[in-house]
Amino acid sequence: MATETITKGLKKYAIGAKLRRLRLRKSMGLLELSKHTGLSPAMLSKLERDVMHPTLPTLLRIAMVFSVGLEYFFNPEPRPALEIVRKRDRLRFPDSPDAARPAYYFESLDFPVPNRALNSYFAEFEPLEPRQERLHEHPGVEFLYVLAGKLELRVRDDRHELSEGDAIYFDSAVPHGYRRVGAKRASALVVTLAPRA
Repeated sequence: MATETITKGLKKYAIGAKLRRLRLRKSMGLLELSKHTGLSPAMLSKLERDVMHPTLPTLLRIAMVFSVGLEYFFNPEPRPALEIVRKRDRLRFPDSPDAARPAYYFESLDFPVPNRALNSYFAEFEPLEPRQERLHEHPGVEFLYVLAGKLELRVRDDRHELSEGDAIYFDSAVPHGYRRVGAKRASALVVTLAPRA
C-alpha cells in the first residue's frame, strides 16, 4: 500500500517525461546518456517510462548532465505558448497616426502572447504616389507574404513589385516602405523578428 501511494505521488511530477524531453532536446540517445551518467541504458529507459523511480543521487547525476537543478524535475513545467486571436478582437491601426494619408493599416495577429519571439501582422495597403511613401526601419528581419493584389516594396533605393503569392525576406534595419500598386485591394501577412540578444 505504501509503495502504491509513493508511486501515485511521484506520478504527478512526470519525472520520466521530463527526463526524456531533456534528452531529446539534446538529440542524445540512451547509450550516450549512459556514458555521461554511469547509469545503464536499460535503467535510464525504465526511468523515462516511469517503470522505475530514481533516487535523489541518481536524479542529480542526470540533472548535472543537462545543467539543470533538481528542482527542474519537481516544478511544474511552464505551459506551452498557445493563443487564439479572433478576428473580432483585433484592432486596426494606421501605420502613422500623424500622417494625413496612411500608407497601410495593420492589425496585430499575436498581441496577447507574452514574451513573444516574433510579431505578426495583417496589413492592408493604400495607393500612394512614390513621392508620398514613408520609409521606416527597425532592428531585425522582416518577412512579407502578399495575400492579395500588388505591392511595391522599397528597400533603401531598390524597388520590388510583389504580386499575390509572392514573399520577401529582408533586413528591416535598412530603411523600407510599402505602397499598393493598381486599383485592386492589396493585403499581406507581415512577420518581424528582432535580433537575438
